[in-house]
Amino acid sequence: MKSYSESYKASGVDITAGYKAVELMKSHIARTLTAGALGGVGGFGGLFELDVKGMEQPVLVSGTDGVGTKLKLAFQMDRHDTVGIDCVAMCVNDVIVCGAKPLFFLDYIACGKNVPERIESIVKGVCEGCVQSGSALIGGETAEMPGFYPEEEYDLAGFCVGVVDKPKILDKAKVQPGDALIALPSSGVHSNGFSLIRRIIADTPLDTPFDSSTLGETLLTPTKIYVSDVLPLIERGLIKSAAHITGGGFYENIPRSLPQGVSARIEKKAVRTPEIFRFLREKGGIPERDMFNTFNMGVGMVLTCARENADAILAAVPGSYLLGEAVSGDEGVILL
Repeated sequence: MKSYSESYKASGVDITAGYKAVELMKSHIARTLTAGALGGVGGFGGLFELDVKGMEQPVLVSGTDGVGTKLKLAFQMDRHDTVGIDCVAMCVNDVIVCGAKPLFFLDYIACGKNVPERIESIVKGVCEGCVQSGSALIGGETAEMPGFYPEEEYDLAGFCVGVVDKPKILDKAKVQPGDALIALPSSGVHSNGFSLIRRIIADTPLDTPFDSSTLGETLLTPTKIYVSDVLPLIERGLIKSAAHITGGGFYENIPRSLPQGVSARIEKKAVRTPEIFRFLREKGGIPERDMFNTFNMGVGMVLTCARENADAILAAVPGSYLLGEAVSGDEGVILL
């Protein structure tokens, strides 16, 4: 007998919609499966067989995050197939700065009403992010919560697990004055600062033409995933440390990749800032320091390396460029 409850449906929870959503998402999940993924979706736990051949001391690294209020734009635009990429990106980008290879991902979707086609669209984005990062989507949860969320809204979060051989963990203690700081460009605003963004654009329609697209589409551009750029550099031993530029911008994140007594000196004119940040600053009247302390300003990740390795990194990662250098001091970030 199939599971079904008319009483539960009357309260606002349609479990049959959940079953339909799972069926719709199966083909997307299949794209993500890697050699270590065991079993299929629908179990009580996701299984992953860990292959540690060639590793001296395998260490698991985990990261968790959500999409935040960027989701509000997705609701307004009724566009749900990109925020899943954001969710994966925010997790895997944190994991790789430790030097780890992402292995698998699990998502959590909480919604006011389970619309199977909308859930499928969300998970399609999650799966695209998993494919880009080489992660298997091995499980998740969709919770229908009437009365807690409005029917047209949802929240999306997830976590990933990666592995790194202990001797290859990136160690900021190795950073020293004279080392180079290299910028990896962002794809846009990524998934931070949207509470401020939404205040700035409150009186601006999302379909306003902007930068060969619309303002809404520009802001909804998914977070770039840096796995394929960064892991090969780690394997070659070219990087000392890395910083994922998320909430807190330059001032909060770059110092996390530096040891005590070492700061980052950056010339503002070196930062290649996309037009969307100039628009937000001017329209919102946001002080320059607040911009660099809230947004990525066009830099999604900062790599620290020995000066002699800089050219090899610049040649390996399209669009990367020299951002600044490590210097003595405890100022954290010095923007000149």
